[in-house]
Amino acid sequence: MRSYSIDHRPEQTMATAGSEGEGGDVKLLGLRLSPFVARVRMALAAKGVRYEYLEQDLAAKSDLLLRSNPVHRKVPVLIHGGSKPVCESLVILHYIDEAWPTAGPAILPAGGPLERAAARFWAAYVDGELFPAWGRVMMAAEEDERDERAREAGEMVSRLEEVFVSSAGEFFGGDAMGYLDFVLGSNLFWFEALRRMFGVKLIDEARTPMLAAWAERVGKAAAAEGVVMSEELVEMAVEHAKKLRGFGPPPPPPREREKQINYLASV
Repeated sequence: MRSYSIDHRPEQTMATAGSEGEGGDVKLLGLRLSPFVARVRMALAAKGVRYEYLEQDLAAKSDLLLRSNPVHRKVPVLIHGGSKPVCESLVILHYIDEAWPTAGPAILPAGGPLERAAARFWAAYVDGELFPAWGRVMMAAEEDERDERAREAGEMVSRLEEVFVSSAGEFFGGDAMGYLDFVLGSNLFWFEALRRMFGVKLIDEARTPMLAAWAERVGKAAAAEGVVMSEELVEMAVEHAKKLRGFGPPPPPPREREKQINYLASV
């Protein structure tokens, strides 16, 4: 099956090496620029699950996407062995952990219900608070507004630094990447795009040294290769951000900027 990239050029499907596990073939409908898709790809790679990746064009949504996710009509969507599709990135991470329990390290913390609840809480924090916060940094119309938005987002990242320090490992998941590593790590290429465009460093060596070292490890991890921190991906993010901002016409008005932030969430 052929699929389409963000610039509407045909792109062949790709797959990772590994085992398919129970249930047969695995397909992932996604968009390279979506952090929500990136976290699913990282989790599949960490589990060693072989899958077919189908890049989608959200300007001309495929019949497969519309059939697979008729409620939200967005990516990611995981299709496993012809079964009913699984939608929403956090739900998919849970599904991967349960569908392939013995393949690779566990995604959710193995310590107990309290640890797993904490991981879910902070994952919701990343998606519900930090994601729209860095979107507002990107869409700010004036430098003063951007500075204020960057300060707000930086405070959120500082809270995550405290969470990471308490994990006492190289990753939030301990010695191997896990749930929160995938959730936060999937935003790293967009963080780098913000740095290149505006000089905004959300993960700063001076303010959040432990997270800065963590980000380096995530970027070098095999599960993140080509998915989170490739030069090509960062450049794509920069160009896409410019399109959303409407360079070089004036930045869109506040209501339209909020729509653009919501658009990022839709992918």
